Order: sequence, then C-alpha cells, then structure tokens
Amino acid sequence: MSPSNQPRPTKAERTAAAREKARQIREAQLKKEKRNKLLLRWGVVVALVAVIAVVALVITTSMQSNAPIADSGPSPANMNTNGGITLGKGTAVTAQPASNVNVASVPTPSTQPSQGQATAAPGIDPAPKGQPAKVVVYVDFICPICHQFEQTYGQKLTDLRNAGQITLEYRPIAFLDRNSTTNYSSRAAAAAACVANSNPDKYADFFSKLYDQQPAEGSAGLSDQQLKEIASGLGADISKCVDDKTYRPWVKYTTQLATASGVSGTPTAIVDGKQWGIGDSQSQGFDAFLQADLDARAKP
Repeated sequence: MSPSNQPRPTKAERTAAAREKARQIREAQLKKEKRNKLLLRWGVVVALVAVIAVVALVITTSMQSNAPIADSGPSPANMNTNGGITLGKGTAVTAQPASNVNVASVPTPSTQPSQGQATAAPGIDPAPKGQPAKVVVYVDFICPICHQFEQTYGQKLTDLRNAGQITLEYRPIAFLDRNSTTNYSSRAAAAAACVANSNPDKYADFFSKLYDQQPAEGSAGLSDQQLKEIASGLGADISKCVDDKTYRPWVKYTTQLATASGVSGTPTAIVDGKQWGIGDSQSQGFDAFLQADLDARAKP
C-alpha cells in the first residue's frame, strides 16, 4: 500500500501524539536540568575542596616558615664569624672553617646607635697596604634599596674584584622578616648560606639571582622550593639544607650581631673601615666614595 493510501491519523491520535512529544521534551528538559544541578553541586564541592587544600597549604607553609628558630646551630663553611662571605677574583671565595654559633654570645651594646650613626661592626678594619681594598656590604634579600644598590654598583664591584682591586664581603641579614609573611629574609639568607657551604663558587651567581627575582615587600616571597630550584639551576643542591633549616640559627645570630654592632639598615656599605653615607660621604655616590679610597691606596 502506498503512503497516499494509508489512513490519516484522526484528530484524537494527532492530539495524543503531540502530547506524547511534549511529554518527552519536558522529560528530557527535566533530566538535563537535574544533571546540570548535580554537576553544579559537584563543581561547588570540588571548588571548596580545592580552596580548603590551598588554604591548608598556605597555613602549613606559614607555620613551617614561622616556626621558632633555635638560638644555636652550625655556621656554614666559607662564611666568617661576622656573617660574611668574601669574594675575590672570578669565583674565588676566602675559605673559612665551619663552626657553631649561639645568640647568647652576641654582646649587648652599651648604647644603641641611632640611624645614620657610624657602625662599629666587627671585621671591617682596613686591608693592609698593598692588598686589595676591603669592601663590606650588609644586605637583606627583600630590601628594595639593596636591589637598587646592586643594580647601580654591582657590576662595578664585580669588575673591581675581578681586577684584584678589592675583596667584596657580603653579609646577608634578616632585618625585614616583618616585611614578608614567611620570614623570607631569613629563609633567603639561610639558603645563601647553604650555597656558601656546599658550592661557594656558585655563591655570587646565586646572590645575583635572588635580586633578579626579588619578591615585593609584604608578599610571601619566594618559596623554599623556588630557592632550591634557583640553586639547582646553578648546579648546587641545597634541598636537604633548606628543608632542615640548617642555617636559620646562623642567620638569627648574624642578624642580632649586626644590630648589636650598630648596623641599623640595609644596605650598609663599608670601605676599608669607613661607612658610606656618614660624614663627608653623605653627598657622594658609592662609586665616588669607593674610588676615593682606591686613589688614596694608590698613593705612595
């Protein structure tokens, strides 16, 4: 039988078919809405779990970073008893034996030097005649002015030490832990001590990398993992040293020693025992201040 000969549906049948079609559409729509609501609920649950995980990680990291630090502990090899590492030509570092430090041994100053007053820091005596000039710089790795100092004078200092005209001693301290949420100043200085201990030839590059990637004040700073990755990229494995917080007591000690010695801010730069920014040097750029010392040394 051809389609044209098939009986046409009655009105009642057409109405019933339309109702069935509408029912199927409504049912499909209800299923879709139910599925979307379920997916939305699960999406909210997953998002909440992710947020909780992130918050837990932040809290855990903060607790670990801000955990109390012991008053005594080992000092790194190749850093002196005043908290400094002395760089010479190329990758040369003045060798120093490892030892132990204790905050209780930090002398109590009779008076606290005021801002701008000359420091009486230990180990800043002028180098003997005929030897390279002795440059000592106190720095904090989250200090933006220290970053500016490095950008302005870092290359000249590197050139002068490579030419054998100066030795350059950096003393990283942690004055600005309050300016991060994870004691970044202490963590970065301790990581630098790890490099000094195991790979002193990588120290200058690690130092530069920390300023190249300096975090903003008030932030959490670079994570321990990031500090380890920076060192690893230079060929230094400091993972265990950082994880164990090996040199955090050392940083605590050297920071308190700097304070007791009259260092009141960073950067504090000293050339052959004379502090830049004090007295006649107040209006000089550091390069002019340093050059004046070099010129005086060159005189017979």
